[in-house]
Amino acid sequence: MDIREIIVRRMKMKMKQPFTTSFGTMQDKHFLLIEIKDGSGRSGWGESVAFDAPWYSEETVETNWHMIRDFLIPILLDADLAHPDEVSGLFSPIRKNNMAKAAVEGAVWDLYAKQQGMPLAKALGGTRQQIEVGISIGIQQSVEELTEVVRQHLQEGYKRIKVKIKPGKEIEILSALRQSFPDIALMADANSAYTLADTALLQRLDEFNLMMIEQPLASDDIIDHAILQNDLKTPICLDESIHSLEDARKAVELGSTKIINIKIGRVGGLTEAKKIHDYCMEKGIPVWCGGMLEAGIGRAHNIALTSLPNFILPGDTAASSRYWEKDIIQPEVVMEDGYINVPDVPGIGYEPDIESIDRFMTDKWTFRKEG
Repeated sequence: MDIREIIVRRMKMKMKQPFTTSFGTMQDKHFLLIEIKDGSGRSGWGESVAFDAPWYSEETVETNWHMIRDFLIPILLDADLAHPDEVSGLFSPIRKNNMAKAAVEGAVWDLYAKQQGMPLAKALGGTRQQIEVGISIGIQQSVEELTEVVRQHLQEGYKRIKVKIKPGKEIEILSALRQSFPDIALMADANSAYTLADTALLQRLDEFNLMMIEQPLASDDIIDHAILQNDLKTPICLDESIHSLEDARKAVELGSTKIINIKIGRVGGLTEAKKIHDYCMEKGIPVWCGGMLEAGIGRAHNIALTSLPNFILPGDTAASSRYWEKDIIQPEVVMEDGYINVPDVPGIGYEPDIESIDRFMTDKWTFRKEG
């Protein structure tokens, strides 16, 4: 693939509104952009999805920078790479740090697709020309405010509504939403806020006819989710518990989950995401693509992944305007009537907006291949 140069940019973008979950509130999004150049001057782009604090996982922007700078870039620049699927093997001696790995691997995939003159979606094996889009809504100040936010997004055309819940903010919220919107596709995301001691409470969610409850128990748990799923009618969807194909296999075989949320950063890149997708399709387990409040580069990678055939549930890849006054790609991601068109031009299908990138960039480092 003739990788010659790798540029890492540190970014800071302010979201339109604060986003609140069971583990905290965020409005300033700090992240890393990875640009990989070949000898012909083509660039592939990737985005790190780690947050600036270890809320969602142990990874942060700082730990990603350390891993990318001191380990992953030297490995990549020293390799003779023919295909992006080889990257995960190259990085396998480095344990975990999946978000750092995914950011670099994503840039390799974009560069490869551009070198081959094909859309990233096609390079991954995607079959869809459009993807269905859902929306993820953080915890609001009041039930009335949440209801109005949901109403607004339904009018915009989103196909599925996901609301964040935590202990003490679930029954009243979901009851009110079902009264106002009895027929919408509705799911609840707990972000690991409950334990098996809350089983009776979680059983009450069955009355709300939810598509799923996402990650109700601990982020590193598979066994207790199997016990809980046996006591619930509502399907459990695993998110934070799934870091690899092996995690997915064990969760499915144990009966811990009926649906899996695939996040590129969480599982270590597009190659591993494809493997999980293929396994779940074979086992009849629906998958969907979760979001990590990505800017445009990460959002574009999610769109390409979601074009694979077993992404049969609407994901979290909302339009750019949902989160940003100005995104870092051209054109921005646009949702129309609940769908996003999958780009049909080489690579991720969106052009990095260098002017905007420079405006939001707080630091920049360049690494070159020797010789």
